[in-house]
Amino acid sequence: MHSLFSHLFSSCNKPRRRRRRSMQDRHLHSKEAPSSEVPRSMTNGRASPTLFPLSPCCTPTSTRSVESRWSEAMNPNDGFTKPANEEWVTMTPSNDNCHLSVRPDYIRAHGFDVPGAVQSIVTPKTSREPHSDSKLVIIMVGLPARGKSYIVKKLRRYLNWLQYETKVFNVGNLRRVNQESQQHNQSAGFFDPNNEEAKRIRDKLALDVLDDLIKWLSEGGRVAIHDATNSTIERRFLLLNKLQEYPQIKVLLMESVCTDQKILERNFRLKLLGPDYRDRPAAEALADFKSRVANYEKAYQPVGDWEEKHDIQYCKLINVGKKVIAYNISGYLSGQCVFYLMNFNLADRQIFLTRHGQSEDNIVGRIGGDAPLSALGKKYAKALSKFIKEQRITFALDLVKQQEELEEQWASKGLAPMDEKPPLYRQKSNANQQQFTIWTSMLERAKQTAEPFDPDEYDIKHIRFLNEINAAICEGMTYDEIEKKYPNEYMHRRANKLYYRYPGIGGESYLDVIHRTQSMIIELERMSESCLIVTHRVVMRILMGYLLDRSREEMPHMDIPMHT
Repeated sequence: MHSLFSHLFSSCNKPRRRRRRSMQDRHLHSKEAPSSEVPRSMTNGRASPTLFPLSPCCTPTSTRSVESRWSEAMNPNDGFTKPANEEWVTMTPSNDNCHLSVRPDYIRAHGFDVPGAVQSIVTPKTSREPHSDSKLVIIMVGLPARGKSYIVKKLRRYLNWLQYETKVFNVGNLRRVNQESQQHNQSAGFFDPNNEEAKRIRDKLALDVLDDLIKWLSEGGRVAIHDATNSTIERRFLLLNKLQEYPQIKVLLMESVCTDQKILERNFRLKLLGPDYRDRPAAEALADFKSRVANYEKAYQPVGDWEEKHDIQYCKLINVGKKVIAYNISGYLSGQCVFYLMNFNLADRQIFLTRHGQSEDNIVGRIGGDAPLSALGKKYAKALSKFIKEQRITFALDLVKQQEELEEQWASKGLAPMDEKPPLYRQKSNANQQQFTIWTSMLERAKQTAEPFDPDEYDIKHIRFLNEINAAICEGMTYDEIEKKYPNEYMHRRANKLYYRYPGIGGESYLDVIHRTQSMIIELERMSESCLIVTHRVVMRILMGYLLDRSREEMPHMDIPMHT
């Protein structure tokens, strides 16, 4: 069986010119590289032309045919042309010439893959073939304070919740502890593109983090996120060229752009609370950080034309998802990432989750079913209505208080207020007028819990996706009865609650419920109004697992008592 990271060597299309490319052939030619390092032709002794291969992300969805996908000179500043009578493009090695290793077209795509819901038939032949999208690396791009780390944290949480093991690798965190980088002053001058020594160190750190990322993927990880500015084509090339050695890894560039000056100013100030500036005077720190951003802007090259010329898939988020540009997105995981990022916003809102009030089945410990509320359950429903009404008012006032405290904090540091009259002040007068949504399952006990809420004041929806897990043949039984009647099922469930599926028609596992509620998570991220969700213990564990970022080991065992 091929190793996950076995090296692939490219060849020309015509058999008579077939040759292997060594690792030396794949090096990035430097400006100082002598002409003797250019490989010699195997046929006539002259300096052979250099082959400039295709993008690392060429996919079956590309509109370019095999015949038209010629090897291209990946020059960030120049276009490319197909030579009339030559298979290879000839060019002189220089710093401006970036070329990547070839990825063959025969690599099998991993395709549709949902943990716990999709099983692929594997033969001895297909088990030995590499899959081009079995692993995903997301390379973040963008200037500082553009929300990259915020985006990757949310994306990591979502993908882990869907059971795709995901980890973020932050270059800045390594820079702050790296011995070589700490020998230099970490002020704005360290990020000046004309500071060659600092640039060398920063590029090395980016590649070191990439090595850690690749090692983690080889040990079983599924999605790895390279969190750094990666704001030049040269830097992105270094990363892409390294990843070319691993055909199982698909690459997605993710750029965050912010043009809202108020958001930028707020982000700049929040940086003062971070590890680079927390011990420096605020005014001095803010000026230094703005100088750092200005240095990045000098060399900044947005994702776009260069990537499109080489079919590199990318997603560009502008102002935290207000505008999204996607190019050549292919592969199930990449599609899931882009879909998620198109559906979230920064609106402040409340999200409440609660189990339904006590039902008549709860009194005797029976699972499933569709029993009505008990007397105690109806009492809880009335108390819940009163509690939510009070919380709506408190929340709006708390937002105003938080804004006041933040402005006082800036003032204490010698910084001017960000806004003479922040928008939050205008919410004080209409705190009770914001729309508030209530979601319940379609089971009777959940719908009855929402009956005390006035439909004229609340947008109430009953949603089948929020129904309790289907216990199939165990519906209406107590756990003691299940243990006696189905001892093997009882033991299997206790051994692995996440993957265990109740036997019988319609029986579900925790994973099934995760995928059933996926659209609920997307809607929670998309909507800007506050929401109360009235559901059941298993569904609540799954939703809380997402919101609180619980691991797959913790989520099925979260304690969710009645009337919480």
